[in-house]
Amino acid sequence: MPIAFNNTNQLCSFILAETLSRLGLTCAVICPGSRSTPLALAFAKASYNIEAISILDERSAAFFALGIAKGTKNPVVLICSSGTAGANFYPAVIEARESRVPLLILTADRPQELRDCHSGQTIDQLKLYGNYPNWQTELALPSSDMQMLAYLRQTVIHAWEKSLYHVPGPVHLNIPFRDPLAPIPDANVETRNFASLQFDSEEFFSGITTFSPTPQSPIPIPQEWLQSQRGIIIAGVAQVHHPKEYCSAIAQLSLLLKFPVLAEGLSPVRNYADLNPYLISTYDLILRNHQISQQLAPEIVIQIGELPTSKQLRTWLNTTQPKRWIIDSSDQNLDPLHGKTIHLRVSIEQLTVGEGETRRQGDKGTRGHGEQKRISPPLLVSPSPCPPLSLTPYLQLWCDAEAQVRSNVDKTMVTMNELVESKAAWLLSQILPPGTPLFIANSMPVRDVEFFWKPNNLRVRSHFNRGANGIDGTLSTALGIAHRRQSSVMLTGDLSLLHDTNGFLIRNKFVGHLTIVLINNNGGGIFEMLPIAQFDPPFEEFFATPQDIDFAQLCATYGVEHELITSWDKLQQKLNPLPSKGIRVLELRTNRKTDAKWRQDNLPKFAANLVNKHAKVKNNVET
Repeated sequence: MPIAFNNTNQLCSFILAETLSRLGLTCAVICPGSRSTPLALAFAKASYNIEAISILDERSAAFFALGIAKGTKNPVVLICSSGTAGANFYPAVIEARESRVPLLILTADRPQELRDCHSGQTIDQLKLYGNYPNWQTELALPSSDMQMLAYLRQTVIHAWEKSLYHVPGPVHLNIPFRDPLAPIPDANVETRNFASLQFDSEEFFSGITTFSPTPQSPIPIPQEWLQSQRGIIIAGVAQVHHPKEYCSAIAQLSLLLKFPVLAEGLSPVRNYADLNPYLISTYDLILRNHQISQQLAPEIVIQIGELPTSKQLRTWLNTTQPKRWIIDSSDQNLDPLHGKTIHLRVSIEQLTVGEGETRRQGDKGTRGHGEQKRISPPLLVSPSPCPPLSLTPYLQLWCDAEAQVRSNVDKTMVTMNELVESKAAWLLSQILPPGTPLFIANSMPVRDVEFFWKPNNLRVRSHFNRGANGIDGTLSTALGIAHRRQSSVMLTGDLSLLHDTNGFLIRNKFVGHLTIVLINNNGGGIFEMLPIAQFDPPFEEFFATPQDIDFAQLCATYGVEHELITSWDKLQQKLNPLPSKGIRVLELRTNRKTDAKWRQDNLPKFAANLVNKHAKVKNNVET
């Protein structure tokens, strides 16, 4: 069907938007501005299957788009005008690169003749984001020439694919426009009717199909793993599209090798506990016991994805220097410890085990070699930790330590009535509605989750910005994750929330529900854990940075519901069930100094009594 447009900007913006629509784009986040007018109009057209969302603040908009992309695993378009507008996208672009989230950034720009001449709202936007994009280019000036329209279509297809394969991440297209920017007739181009191009849109877009790469070939499990009885699997930070399959593959590898699975609080493994019988969730606390940590020194470590947050775990690995295999399909270096490391560039689901290839009971041998099989489909096992199977002494020591330390943690938390912030993560792990999307803010919340998140079968979908580990865009990201999804929860401290209060401006565009569990200790609690906390001044003013904000008044300004929570029972009542729409803040006021002292006093105690219990098996473990 032939189509007609008033100017080339309108035509080319339509080509761009329609191409992305046919590739599968469903959402575009648009910041207001003049130079981006053709793009805003194109994506706002009701005829597309694209939700166009207008957001005032560029930094907030970028993190909102990041959150949507995290939740859907599909690219989201992000549009802004020329000048410093695009610079405000930078923190989210960095996070997208580091946490492998697909984003398509479209920055409108002045044409080349209006650059470097003080024409206003013009900066150098070429390679604006340095080396962080997966790919970046500047598009040619809009043209009605059919060859140039074909160039535009194919460049957009390439940009879409580069945002997804082989490692997801941001792509930046800088797009220059000459006047007129509004859809009015262009007197400066050749006088002809665009309809005379005989532009048949169905024919023009007929070759566009969604692309997915051919899966890599499976690889066999290294024999070295099968021959060791002193190995561990570390399930690190992970946001995966198919968590059940991911957790099942880890579980089956663990069962085959009889290796414990040390699962980060940000790994889905802790929320699919029934799939993983040798699950160790208290490793950070266990390794604070020096004698036990020495007995548990491994020969082999299988690291799946990135390392957990735990400093205790990293120090232990650095001290014991085991041979470490990193399982991750990206081309990135995931070894900040620079140890004896081998990278296997595959996903955990791609590992295979030979037909009949099993570990012998009680020795280091293997038997049987045949056709290779993937470690799948999902295998359901006993939900109780470390079931009564024939365990190696090394695995038994891990399982016994987990059982005892987990019991110590749970007994302490059950009897804790005062509002100490560490209990929030422990409580959330048991009371959230099944499948709840949960965004965990950086600094202390993410560490409390690692310390205390209890293994469960709730299938909670945890999300976080652990690519660059900053507090930028915390609220906006959480709103993006919750947008048009199941009612969601965010766990955050006061400074992380305050750093992104412009995210509340999204409330009128937001569809769904987000409950914000706010730990308000009036400052940066994580700095209380650092040596600088002993030096005040300047600690309070320059590190803890208390803001003395009345969150009830702040929420009222934005029209957001607020409630002060005074007991753990009340918090539990408010979190299950969750509302279906709106944004609300549940504020827990805690004492920053008390919280820090509680961790200082209690973290070493949970595993302190392990020495005597396990001394009798020490010799067996070390042989």
